[in-house]
Amino acid sequence: MVSHRVCYLMIRAVTWPVRFLPYSVIHKLGSYLGRIAYYALPKFRKRTLSNLSLATSLVMTQQERVKIAKASFENLMITCLEYAKFDAEKNIEQIATCDNPELADQLMKEGKPVIFFCGHQANWEVLFLEGTRRMPGVAIGRPIKNELLYQWVLGIRQKYGGKIITPSQAIKEGLRGLKRGAFLGIVGDQGRPDSGYCSPFFGRTAWTSPIAAILAYRTGSPIMVAMTRRVEGKYRIRYSDPIWPNLEAPLQAEVDRMMREALGILEKSIRDIPEQWLWAHNRWKQQTLDKVKRTFRQECLCIMMPQEQTAFEMIREALPTFREIYPLEFITLFVPKEFAHLPLLDDVEVRTYSEFKELLVFEDQFKLVYNFSGYKPVKKHFMGLCAVKVIDLQELKKLSGLTADQPFGSHLKGAVCHAS
Repeated sequence: MVSHRVCYLMIRAVTWPVRFLPYSVIHKLGSYLGRIAYYALPKFRKRTLSNLSLATSLVMTQQERVKIAKASFENLMITCLEYAKFDAEKNIEQIATCDNPELADQLMKEGKPVIFFCGHQANWEVLFLEGTRRMPGVAIGRPIKNELLYQWVLGIRQKYGGKIITPSQAIKEGLRGLKRGAFLGIVGDQGRPDSGYCSPFFGRTAWTSPIAAILAYRTGSPIMVAMTRRVEGKYRIRYSDPIWPNLEAPLQAEVDRMMREALGILEKSIRDIPEQWLWAHNRWKQQTLDKVKRTFRQECLCIMMPQEQTAFEMIREALPTFREIYPLEFITLFVPKEFAHLPLLDDVEVRTYSEFKELLVFEDQFKLVYNFSGYKPVKKHFMGLCAVKVIDLQELKKLSGLTADQPFGSHLKGAVCHAS
């Protein structure tokens, strides 16, 4: 496509001078551009702050979350700029070193190839580059739509002889790589609601591909969590102790055990230096796009119930429909105190309010707000925080395209869900 070619040429032209800059200058420039991006990209700023709020096991003030969010943007921009630098880099060991490669190297030499499980920490690209400089390796990487840009990125990742395989090839090529003695690299901190496997991550249920544990069980290979951090302008890599599969235990139980252990190690590493993790991706998304329209596919939402009794009963009757549409999402109900004794949903957070102003809470986790209270300041308030959509009753019915006499649950499905 012409647009892809233009985009590719623009990126290469803009980043070409970066390859000639020292890393110290690149990091300062990236930090500066990251601070600009924090304010210039509200969609990603909101997602970052919301995700930091969703990480309930990270106890932070709002001021601390903002500080980490800004630093995370800076880290991302440094990573983006370094692609051009890595393209020209001939000695990756000048910028990235592993603190404890001995055990992994020994296992590889003994014919026990390692499955490295990692996340989007610091510059995650250095893991594969530093690793394939020392030993043969393959890694799973999702292609990007711009083929020219993707081939450039592939050239950078594979410059030391490693091979990138697509997710569709993961089982077949991953097994083949392990059998020929290459390590397998897997980035395992992405939200994958299509994976069929979930476990707690920073206190919230998160979906993750279990392929690392499945391949470990099928091959007898150990999983080692590879962690990266930027320290004084350079990258320090550290491997965890190996997580060995128990081949005498059932597959499903072992997959769950190994994944929880690997994710726990990764979470602790992120907790130690959260500003170097990619908080801007949808880590806690709970479903794919085939059911709910993109704008309404948000993992954390609140429903503000009205004070008028007839309207309240209409919404209350449709609460099971909300849970049908959002079976796993994190839902908060704001309920007038006089109706708090009535049966609602069992698996949601319920908050009561007496006055409308109590709805204007300063919390970032809500990405979608169903405002059925009739209190208009709600929209401006939450859109100024991290909500991507605030919708009232009239707008929802209009979006549904149904006649006014249809049940509210039908209006809800018509507005939010794809036509079946």
